[in-house]
Amino acid sequence: MERTTIEPWIVDETTDDFFVPDYIEEIAEDVLTHYNLSVKNRQVVTTKPDKGGAIWKMETNEGPKSLKLLHRRPTRSLFSLGAQAYLVEEKEARVPPIIKTKAGENYVEAGGKLWFVAEWIEPLTPVTKDLEGAKQLCYALGEFHRLSKGYTPPKQAEVASRVRKWPKSYQKMMTKMAWFRNIANAYRELPASPSLLEVVDEFAEQAKRGLERLHQSSYDELSKLGNAYWGLVHQDYGWSNGQMGKDGMWIIDLDGVAFDLPIRDLRKLISGTMADLYRWDATWVREMIQAYDEANPLTKELYEILLIDLAMPNEFYKNIKEIVYEPEAFLGEETKLLIQTIVDTDQSKWPVLEDIQNDWKGRG
Repeated sequence: MERTTIEPWIVDETTDDFFVPDYIEEIAEDVLTHYNLSVKNRQVVTTKPDKGGAIWKMETNEGPKSLKLLHRRPTRSLFSLGAQAYLVEEKEARVPPIIKTKAGENYVEAGGKLWFVAEWIEPLTPVTKDLEGAKQLCYALGEFHRLSKGYTPPKQAEVASRVRKWPKSYQKMMTKMAWFRNIANAYRELPASPSLLEVVDEFAEQAKRGLERLHQSSYDELSKLGNAYWGLVHQDYGWSNGQMGKDGMWIIDLDGVAFDLPIRDLRKLISGTMADLYRWDATWVREMIQAYDEANPLTKELYEILLIDLAMPNEFYKNIKEIVYEPEAFLGEETKLLIQTIVDTDQSKWPVLEDIQNDWKGRG
């Protein structure tokens, strides 16, 4: 087997979005010799050049398949591959089945990374970008979370778990807010710096309140129930990774799954959807949560933590954290406009959270 170590690669104006270095294509050829497949055509469909990952679509004698080069550490990739196999083989979930190698394995290790082949599910179409589509996504997410409970990773895999890391995550957000403030102060002459300095204290206060509320909630008690009890979160779920097939919603791209409280995926989906709408809407939020609850019922304790997480300055943090890498390039006119949009959207959030805060009163 090829001993070259796969590294991230540079993409510039001389390469297209689907460029993969020749040595990686050669390793891919070698990997495919481990499968009982006759590959008629192989085409790059996604790359992660900054991390060293790629996906190919293949036409084979057994129908369309995907070939994936996983960019994470092999022990981390073992965790996600084990999860994908568990969901298909034990729970009959609608996630792409993994094709076994000639040796009966789920993967091939080459170039210091794990590679695997899976069914290419088609046709798949994104759900509509309206409330009904959002509800379909939420129901499918709840179903995925419910089916993932009980997963035990392979012995040699590293255990990816965020179940006990929420306080640390909130604390990190508070720390980074101070960094944002310091950087904006150091570059006061740049267009976005005054806007950032005007709002960063309020968002830092939101994070502080969130951490206090988390400590006062049932979080500590719930987190002690353990990884297998809660199951997996997708971590990158949305309109592209939850799509409609002939027999229902399919969830794809499971490479980043981890153990966590399931509402983290739901919160990210709600926050992101509201950002796309440029305003928070109580009907959307309420019905998205209800659709999720139909597939994976929420207790009032879990609902409380969902509300705490929704109240965190998630969109501000997600969009501003890149400031630490290239402050001078980041703090331009575009970021100034972005900050104003985030602030305007955030102002519409609080009446919505107040409106839905008692929806789970009386639940078990």
